[in-house]
Amino acid sequence: MTGERPHPAGPAEPAAVTLVVPTFNESANVRELLRRIAESVPARLPCEVLFVDDSTDDTPAVIADAARDCPFPVTALHRESPDGGLGGAVVAGLAAATADWVVVMDGDLQHPPHLVPELVATGERTGAELVVASRYLPGGSRAGLAGGYRVAVSRAATWLAKGLFPRALKSVSDPMSGFFAIRRSAVADAVTGDELKPLGYKILLELAVRCRPETVAEAPFVFQDRYAGESKSTAREGMRFLRHLVELRTAAPLARMVVFGLIGLTGFVPNLAALWALTAAGLHYLPAEVAANQFGVAWNFLLIEVLLFRDRRRHRHFADRAGRFALLANADLVVRIPLIALFVGQLHLTVLPATALALLTTFVLRFAGTEALVYLPRRERRGRPRGGADRTARRPRTAGEARTERTPG
Repeated sequence: MTGERPHPAGPAEPAAVTLVVPTFNESANVRELLRRIAESVPARLPCEVLFVDDSTDDTPAVIADAARDCPFPVTALHRESPDGGLGGAVVAGLAAATADWVVVMDGDLQHPPHLVPELVATGERTGAELVVASRYLPGGSRAGLAGGYRVAVSRAATWLAKGLFPRALKSVSDPMSGFFAIRRSAVADAVTGDELKPLGYKILLELAVRCRPETVAEAPFVFQDRYAGESKSTAREGMRFLRHLVELRTAAPLARMVVFGLIGLTGFVPNLAALWALTAAGLHYLPAEVAANQFGVAWNFLLIEVLLFRDRRRHRHFADRAGRFALLANADLVVRIPLIALFVGQLHLTVLPATALALLTTFVLRFAGTEALVYLPRRERRGRPRGGADRTARRPRTAGEARTERTPG
């Protein structure tokens, strides 16, 4: 199913474009994709195709062979480790792109190549930094989604994303789209500064929230049927999407503090349950209080690890993080009583307001200590490149040239 032919996009002069195509075992689609791109992209639009490949099959070899017949440069950038999933592959492509515009599209032909010139021309005509191919504009359709379940999941994910990020996504009707054009200058600083932290396949959401393009335009598109192979959308990818939403939403310190506090409140449940069990077993209430507090500490630590500081766990060993967190959490009990005495004696507060103020003070101190002493990234040594990847510019390539690179994950 090839879809409709493109409509005229206006008189704007197109700029050069790099098509970034993340692939994972898409060998059956490569030749047809390149054929349709060759048919759809006019000669006046300088074009290069960059496959960022995480495949375990013969996709890189198929790309190299198919590229020989292409009238534009084709490159395969193979990653040894698929860090960040599809989103990580796109970020690697953005770092390697050389053209003014970067168009991101899937390799399974569900994103029609004939819309590439229209996306770029729309951006040139409107001055937009980001042009999104949307299924939810008049003339667009999500027909290629297989079954009502996937349609419902896609729609729910769209509502959830727009509800959590109303300002960043106010001009984006389809934040779940994987088909868009973006000016390389709009993301260059974020890419070189390692500010992008993709997780899973919703890279547009990552770029829109972290980079905040000043001007966004949209164009309708009909989501096509997959040409060959199987969908990579799974329940696991859905969970990665939810974790990605949490990480994006808690990027600001104040938001992290709020979530930290909410997680702390849930810790009362295992704490009280353990206290009841221990005292019912005959243990004195004082040692039972101390022991029960550890259940709450362990509960809070696990939730914070999974929901709040997942992207910072690599900076320290698990045992190191757990020990530091437990020390800070238990220090709260030791610090709180002297604080209450201080507030009562020096500020002349009654016991209840003094206790509430002590709880607030120790909460802020515990959050700051947890972030700084448990999850703060270690400073990198001077002279070492950030991100670990070589970001040197690539030389211009001749038409039809294919080059397979291997980069560390």
